[in-house]
Amino acid sequence: MTNTSASYSTSSAPAPPASALDFIKYVDASPDPFNAVHTSSLLLEAAGFKKLKESEAWDHHLQRGGKYYYTRNQSALVAFAVGGDFTPGQGGVHVVGAHTDSPCFKLKPVTKKEKAGFIQVGVETYGGGLWSTWWDRDLGLSGRVIVAGDASQDCSTFHSKLVHINRPILRIPNLAIHLNRSANDGYKANVEDNMVPILGLVSDQLNAKSADSAGAEAEGAAGVVGTPTMQSKHHSTLLNILAEELSVSPEQIQDFELSLFDTQGASIGGAHNEFINSARLDNLMSCFCATTALISSLTPESTNLSTSGAIRAICLFDNEEVGSVSNHGAESNMLPSLIRRLAGIQVNGVRAFQGAGDGYDAALAKSFLISSDMAHSIHPNYTSYYEANNSAKLNEGVVVKTNYKQRYASTAVTTFLVRRWARLARSSSPSGVPLQEFSMRNDMPCGSTIGPLLSKNGIRTLDLGIPQLAMHSIREMCGTRDVDHLINLFESFWERGDEVLGSLDVD
Repeated sequence: MTNTSASYSTSSAPAPPASALDFIKYVDASPDPFNAVHTSSLLLEAAGFKKLKESEAWDHHLQRGGKYYYTRNQSALVAFAVGGDFTPGQGGVHVVGAHTDSPCFKLKPVTKKEKAGFIQVGVETYGGGLWSTWWDRDLGLSGRVIVAGDASQDCSTFHSKLVHINRPILRIPNLAIHLNRSANDGYKANVEDNMVPILGLVSDQLNAKSADSAGAEAEGAAGVVGTPTMQSKHHSTLLNILAEELSVSPEQIQDFELSLFDTQGASIGGAHNEFINSARLDNLMSCFCATTALISSLTPESTNLSTSGAIRAICLFDNEEVGSVSNHGAESNMLPSLIRRLAGIQVNGVRAFQGAGDGYDAALAKSFLISSDMAHSIHPNYTSYYEANNSAKLNEGVVVKTNYKQRYASTAVTTFLVRRWARLARSSSPSGVPLQEFSMRNDMPCGSTIGPLLSKNGIRTLDLGIPQLAMHSIREMCGTRDVDHLINLFESFWERGDEVLGSLDVD
């Protein structure tokens, strides 16, 4: 990950925790789910995790004490470490689940727009964003692009390449107050008509080298797939920018999935360096803490993996903000498939169960999932929106989220267990990781998470997260000290998982 321009005050304030600074590097390198998975993959590979493929058999690949990961759709990731006493079908999987996506604007299949002499780009809203916060921001473009291997030859090979254009090529300008006197009175823009990003000026595009002409000449050439062509659907200016970034020719570009993001990097804020100001806290904070904690729980000075009968795992899903219904979302078979494969796998040449059957069901019953998603902090300007006895504050610990209408998956049993892990955590506090409670007011609707979706598979589940303000804004806010709180809790979950789960008999 490259360093960022993030800065913080060092005059009289304490230095922010190292984990907060590490998160800033992580989130700045991860403007979309594809780049977020790539960033996590780099951390895992640096820690010795070996990459697997879902499309291949894992027999003879897995070893007790081994560390592995795989991706799906480039936007979702699973990583796991095999306990030294793990027996297929008899050991459970201890999972932290999170999601890689955040509300944003995504480019439409046909983006070519122009009006009043401006080049514009057609976009679609993704998730439930606070869209007014996207006005007047310096916006970059990132995601993945499908490219032909070679535009000059008969080409049957195509590649998916990541792109991260971290400069302000796009902007959605506000309407001046002189022309919109109701702007400060709750004016609501039409997201289709009033929030179309500007890419440039038509006059400048006409004077530039045209990808349209190059594309027209190449439409019948090998390597160009389908009609209408990319050159007919998108401005030449956009295609030229992508081509330059990827070091390919414009006609090699076959398709893309691209998102807008704020090019302003994350920062440490507050009088005492107590805040993180950043895009995509929801939910890259959970992805970062899960990846970091899994790696740190396996270091020689902290691990008891050699004596564990379980699997330690993270599952980072995509598409939570729009319902999780994709093949790489939480409603897919990603987690059940992992547990099913591990229940019937050969580890060190030994297979305890043939196929899934009882081994899969037994593994599910012995497994546990922490669904980690950001939580709401009480807002000092809107305290009436919170239930007084069940609200959370920044930097005061991890938030256990409860909703008996099953918008969250926490139960008395799973909450008790996570309290034990919090108490036993290795942290600077003698009482372990501090916990807070969150429950919505009865007269307000409650959001949801991946927790209830995954608990339907039969795995015990708890919903938690760290508190933040301005959720779903382009610029969110959380506490610097809560990063370590969440990492320490995850480490305790994996290091003391067998012990704590074995201490409670319910059924």
